[in-house]
Amino acid sequence: MSVTQSWQQCRTAQFSATWSAAGTVVTVDGELDAANSDQLASYVQRNARHARRVILDLRALNFIGTAGFSALHRINVVCSGARLSWALVPSPAVCRLLRVCDPDGTLPVTTPIEEPLLETVWPTGPDARPLLQLVAQAR
Repeated sequence: MSVTQSWQQCRTAQFSATWSAAGTVVTVDGELDAANSDQLASYVQRNARHARRVILDLRALNFIGTAGFSALHRINVVCSGARLSWALVPSPAVCRLLRVCDPDGTLPVTTPIEEPLLETVWPTGPDARPLLQLVAQAR
């Protein structure tokens, strides 16, 4: 059983958090840049307060600037200070940025296959519900 919090939309990104007994998944959609990276760091910190584990799902992020990397670093510092286990699931754009800004791999990265906590948000298997599809309205 999971509970989804109301999402937060800012300039070019949307954040949502889903909680379960296993932890919290924060999903980011859109673009992360200097205009909204501080909001993401604050959002993750607020939603991670009572979690055992946090997964930052960035698979729907199609752009991330260096300010976004700074936000990821701040999230790492906060989670480490709180002794909170966390990892991020990158999009191709995030992978490119990490190759440049984090060549030593200091930020914890995971994959959907390695992270069972993502099952609470996007279940797979025979009992999984189909994903919704947006369809343009005919005029």
